[in-house]
Amino acid sequence: MKRRNFLQIASAAASLGAAPAWVRAQSPKSIFRWVPHADLTLLDPLFTTASITNIHAQLVFDTLYGLDSQYRVSPQMAAGHTVENDGLLWKITLREGLKFHDGSPVRAADVRASLVRWAKRDLMGASLMQATESLTALDDKTVQFKLSKPFPLILQALARPQASMAAIMPERLASAPETSPVKEMVGSGPLKFMADQWVSGSHIVYDKFQEYVPRTDSFAPSYTAGPKVVHVDQVKWVIVPDRATAIAALQTGEIDGIETIDNDFLPVLRKDSSITLLKRTLPSISIMRFNHLHAPFNNPAIRRAVLSVIDQTEYMTAVNGADFPEYWSDRCGVFVPGSPLDSDAGMEKLKSKRDLNRARAMIKEAGYKGEPIVMLDPVDFPAHHAAALVSADLFKRLGFKVDLIAMDWGTAVQRRNSQEPPAKGGWNVAFTAITGPNNLDPAGHLALRGNGKQAWFGWPTSERLEQLRAAWFEASDLESQKKIARDIQLQVFEDVPYIPLGAVYGVTALRKQWRDFQPEMPLFYTFRKG
Repeated sequence: MKRRNFLQIASAAASLGAAPAWVRAQSPKSIFRWVPHADLTLLDPLFTTASITNIHAQLVFDTLYGLDSQYRVSPQMAAGHTVENDGLLWKITLREGLKFHDGSPVRAADVRASLVRWAKRDLMGASLMQATESLTALDDKTVQFKLSKPFPLILQALARPQASMAAIMPERLASAPETSPVKEMVGSGPLKFMADQWVSGSHIVYDKFQEYVPRTDSFAPSYTAGPKVVHVDQVKWVIVPDRATAIAALQTGEIDGIETIDNDFLPVLRKDSSITLLKRTLPSISIMRFNHLHAPFNNPAIRRAVLSVIDQTEYMTAVNGADFPEYWSDRCGVFVPGSPLDSDAGMEKLKSKRDLNRARAMIKEAGYKGEPIVMLDPVDFPAHHAAALVSADLFKRLGFKVDLIAMDWGTAVQRRNSQEPPAKGGWNVAFTAITGPNNLDPAGHLALRGNGKQAWFGWPTSERLEQLRAAWFEASDLESQKKIARDIQLQVFEDVPYIPLGAVYGVTALRKQWRDFQPEMPLFYTFRKG
């Protein structure tokens, strides 16, 4: 029996009543019951890049500025700002009615302490602080940046919805040592984390923060900008590791939404008139990452030879199947396809005719000595496992001696951090993905760093990439940013710190009665029943 057919039968059978007791419980509250893509284990957004923690943080905390669906900056906690002294003096005023979940008012002192803590952990925050002479709370409502040099992206930095976001928390928490996660989740966002109801591996509960005052903008809420209006009393995340069980509970109405739907379940859900499928607007970009510290991929000529024969269509078909091409893109460079910094610069390196004979000759010319290629294969992570299998086959055809090592995802994450030689517990090739908003610009895009052993795993060294990244931070307008982003993409195809394998758009499933759900990420405000 084909796997897809089995899953459809299992789903249908489970929908007849096999859903566990926790989803059958009833409550007089209006509750939105949600199955996230992963369990929540780390709460502090400054201590992980995990997207599940980022989503959690967006509910609990608020930021001074937000981004709309076109990635334009808009005030959020801020009422507005003034700029003086040729861009060197910024004064940001807080809007009225801001309160933390512990009942205390939000003050400029809280903002200052939060931003100082954020800048010690976040790459873009650190860049902002390097250009800051002083950051002060002028009074309870006004925070002031006095810059030593212009930093045109200051508002974008404060608005970024990525992990390590500039979350505002009480001064008493933000002033604790930045080397340790905060112990309490006290923000001023529209939803309140109910710590006493959190059961790791089972469920996470967020109650509507009754004292939250939404903005009164004239435009409709969009992404993290505009009025954040919660229309339910509670959002309950329910951890369901078994996908068929989750689908069954969705079909019977015992849960209301599932963050990520595997392609195997799309046919059965498309036929279900009670279910809406929502394509997410921000994809994950799958990547092949090289270890630049050890042979043979410390040689850029060999990395370029591999790039020359990568077929994104082959990878995306292996990862996602051929039945739903609308949920993936095989024309993917460094940034999100169709986003402001996306470009066609150098894309012929990925889209021109693949020539295996030429690539084999390039590898031989570059001096490959037949050493084993240690390739990490996380067999319990379907997308990365499929990419590993395609790559192992390709590398063998290129003449590489491949040592494909099967392991679970947790072990792969640990091993990829080793800088030891591949024969002593290190590695040569690994697979991962750059998620969501991190693909929008160079600020949070860890794979673009070229600062050697201080870089993300793989540890590439590229002075030119570092120069371009620094220049992007100083760009005065979007057109300048776009030009630098084009140059960054060209440099990536020259240095090959990694290879993009394609963009995958997540699919969320919702009960039909829920509408106005955010397509960028599950934020649980603005959506409603009706």
